[in-house]
Amino acid sequence: MPALSPRLRATDPPPIPAARAWAARYAGGAGPMIDLTQAVPGYPPPDALLAKLAEAGGSRAAAGYGPIDGDPALREALAADAAAFYAAPIGIADVAVTAGCNLAFSMAAAVLAGGAPGGVILPTPWYFNHRMALEMQGIPAIPLPCRAEDGFVPDPARLEPLLAAGARALVLVTPNNPTGAVYPAAVIEACAELCRRHGAWLVIDETYRDFLPASAAPPHRLFQDPGWRDGVVHLYSFSKAYCVPGHRVGAVLAGPAFRVELMKALDTWQICASRPAQAALAWAVPALADWRTANRDLMADRAVQFREAVAQLPGWRLDALGAYFAYLRVPQDAPDALAVAEALAVERGLLCLPGPFFGPGQQRHLRLAFANAGLEAIGQVPGRLAA
Repeated sequence: MPALSPRLRATDPPPIPAARAWAARYAGGAGPMIDLTQAVPGYPPPDALLAKLAEAGGSRAAAGYGPIDGDPALREALAADAAAFYAAPIGIADVAVTAGCNLAFSMAAAVLAGGAPGGVILPTPWYFNHRMALEMQGIPAIPLPCRAEDGFVPDPARLEPLLAAGARALVLVTPNNPTGAVYPAAVIEACAELCRRHGAWLVIDETYRDFLPASAAPPHRLFQDPGWRDGVVHLYSFSKAYCVPGHRVGAVLAGPAFRVELMKALDTWQICASRPAQAALAWAVPALADWRTANRDLMADRAVQFREAVAQLPGWRLDALGAYFAYLRVPQDAPDALAVAEALAVERGLLCLPGPFFGPGQQRHLRLAFANAGLEAIGQVPGRLAA
């Protein structure tokens, strides 16, 4: 048999299917399986959005190719939404639509670091698909350890030596996957300033920005800096906010120099994102603003319920929580997280992801994505963890 790519062969298998394989050994004694592995909205899109998707899916216009960087109507809608959210002048020229946010990251990594010396800094625990995307392209992933005692928020003082050593970019995910941590504006802006000082790019992934606590102030002021287009790349996903992960639509906000190179990746790796989904989402961005707000409040209620549920458990410690995720430290006398996660799946029908899937130094943590669980299921989590 001919050889296969050494980079792909060296990349770990996807974690979620690996964890779900444990479920095949569950006998059902604790009740129905509770799957908290994947960040999936636990409620459907509204009927009006489903109708728009069906209508666009049946249209002749949406069956053809569209502009490489996205249909203008969706780019304009997202630009207006982002401008209002960040209180900054963001326009259609700043927006490119992608076939999902994972692909947006892969293409951004190729533009910023593909084939170049240096690497990309990922705070740990990291989002495993980001690490996998870098590894597949031969781009070194440089860990920036984040500590539980800091709420898993990156420390700019620990960042600077990595930038000084020649890293090409820093990736921030806030609200964070896997921890749920929300990075303070001052930390984000300090990281941006350090990147600027050392000639590195800042990539900020705000897939979960629609689930930030309500606030009159934007989560940071990056876009209020007139020079942001020369050093910042922003990633966004429509999957969570609009409950359409299967339609694979994301976006990149970036300046003109970055976009020139991005267009090459867009044309080669995707040609265009899903046309029916773009048409429906162009309507949904302004029309479903109140619905998104209600979902933010729903997620906040689930987070409160989860915090209260876990507080009942002696020995377990909730080190971070936010957006879709809880990052839970296993008791001191328990085995490491990998063994605990497998036992919970096989014996108690509770599927979650062990910390080692999210990088080095995570042997004592579990990630639970509570967003796809109703309050009844969340209420069963303490009993299954305690057992």
